[in-house]
Amino acid sequence: MWILDTSADIGGIRFWGRDGESKRVAYTPAFLFTLDDPHLHRDMLDGLDERFGLSPCRVKTIFSEEEGYAIAASRKVAGLIEEQSRYSAKIYNLDLRPEQRFLAERGLTACALPGEDRFSPSFDRSLAMMEIGVADPPYRSRKVNSMSVDGKKITGSLPDMLGELAAALDDRNPDLILFPHADYWMPALVSSAEEHGILLFISRNGRYSRLSARSYWSYGRVVHREGALIPEGRCLIDAARSFTYRESGIAGVLLASRMTGLAPNLTARLTPGTLISGYENYEAIRRGIAVPFRKWHAEATRPIATLREADKGGMIFQPIPGVYDNVVQVDFTSMYPSIIVGKNLSPETVASGGDEGFLASVLAPVVGLRLKTKALKKVDKQYAGMDSLLKWMLVTSFGYTGYRNAKFGCIAVHEAITRHAREILIAAKECAEECGCHVLHGIVDSLWVAGGDIERFVRETEAATNIPTESEAYRWIAFLPMSDGTGAYNRYFGRLEDGTMKIRGVAARRGDTPPYIRRFQEEIFSVFERAECAAELPYLAGDVEELFHEAVSGLSSAAIADLVITRRVSRTEYKNRCIEGSAIRAYGMAGVAVEAGMEIGYVVRDGKRLVADPPWEAATADPAYYRVLLERAYEEVMPVFSWEKRGWQTR
Repeated sequence: MWILDTSADIGGIRFWGRDGESKRVAYTPAFLFTLDDPHLHRDMLDGLDERFGLSPCRVKTIFSEEEGYAIAASRKVAGLIEEQSRYSAKIYNLDLRPEQRFLAERGLTACALPGEDRFSPSFDRSLAMMEIGVADPPYRSRKVNSMSVDGKKITGSLPDMLGELAAALDDRNPDLILFPHADYWMPALVSSAEEHGILLFISRNGRYSRLSARSYWSYGRVVHREGALIPEGRCLIDAARSFTYRESGIAGVLLASRMTGLAPNLTARLTPGTLISGYENYEAIRRGIAVPFRKWHAEATRPIATLREADKGGMIFQPIPGVYDNVVQVDFTSMYPSIIVGKNLSPETVASGGDEGFLASVLAPVVGLRLKTKALKKVDKQYAGMDSLLKWMLVTSFGYTGYRNAKFGCIAVHEAITRHAREILIAAKECAEECGCHVLHGIVDSLWVAGGDIERFVRETEAATNIPTESEAYRWIAFLPMSDGTGAYNRYFGRLEDGTMKIRGVAARRGDTPPYIRRFQEEIFSVFERAECAAELPYLAGDVEELFHEAVSGLSSAAIADLVITRRVSRTEYKNRCIEGSAIRAYGMAGVAVEAGMEIGYVVRDGKRLVADPPWEAATADPAYYRVLLERAYEEVMPVFSWEKRGWQTR
């Protein structure tokens, strides 16, 4: 069976194939635990054996193998074992999804046939698909006035629309449904169908599992995950909210399932970090390695001098602001994961070396697959989604080595990775200079160089590091200044050899820039495309200034939708008055609950009084406020007209 979906219940797991085929198997997984001195806990062990049955076993971890016990009992029992042992008991395989564990133990996986290579970029993705839409704006109310199925509009009363939707589902029997904002609309649709006696089989058996909503910290910001009703037997993707789908498409969602053993209903809703963690868990179970419930190897206390020496992060060579001609950007492909693999870094090997470490061995095939998809996507765009998924998973694989709750993380590994990365970038800089190149900028895994023998530099660097690189050639590139006049690390733009612009860190690339402002700056970059070299940029100043005046005069007639500012809110209450606080209050008055980590859109009605409205209620916008945003976007790129051309030869 090609496994499309999996669902666990008490005592078993149901597997779903395409076209509604299903099969249930009996399965009651046991968790494992070890005790430092079992003789001290004989009464507890006897009681567990009498009530649940206790099986002595060997517990293999990435560090060692020791005597332990297997017991088929609930999470509550595991908590009692911890309490009664005064938390000396170590629990394993407790918080794994039963369906993932079943598949991993048998070498099977989701979205694949038995025996398929999980790391093949070519696999069967043929699924019957359907697209559902609700025309009404989400989060304003759950009232549905208009729907669509595969682009065909459905109107009428809600029962009539649900009846048509139910008929379409019965007729087409889709395996995969794309539904923007599905996780918002599904509770209302399912409850309304039940209320009116309509058999709406978005779930093939009418049953749904719930994924709870939550807000959490991720890489320094609060993120909100919408709650969801997850159907059984079909894959339902929230096409508007799914990060995995947005970044990697259906191919990426299915590849994530093949790698993790999790159903696409889950991989479409999980973050890249959770996906790489799920992949590591799958690999551990497949190899017979126990997955710890808690992380016991806490970071040891160290002198501050030792910490400063070890924890330095990535290397940066700060650029001098200016415009430079004939520059090449050289990027190391998947540098951090490649270091983990190449240097055999894992919690059990980082201090003393030894055989191939767990992290290095599980990431090696992912790095290998990424190299394949990166090459394949250049000739066939169908591989671009898979490449994007792998890129995100590999990026977070590094971050998770230092995450305090990572099952297979260790701060020493995190520090070792960055140490090797610093050494590689410094060595690459020295190699570039030996080849007659001048290094203009460098950040973590990228260098911008000009002059000299760049081909020799790339060849020798790849040979020395055993990490492949990719190069992009610029006709010219502008490194922008920070507020203190020094070079910004991540704000630049330039014209590539093919005539297109590459833009990073400016208003046109920021997610909170209103569409009107974004289009204005994009028009500026379209003008910049005409410059063949840095010396031609000053001659374009008049055209750019004209664009600015046109944008200012057009503000009064701009559509409200083009002035919406979208931001992720980190909190829902503010001590001081601010625009975001005003927007949150306006949402509340409209009956929309805002949670920390949610993205909200708003239009500034009065910038001085800090008044903002939700997009659906906004009737006017403050032209003075939006003119300031226009001026910032204009001034952000203006330095290219005042700088003299930077000559790397004379620096």
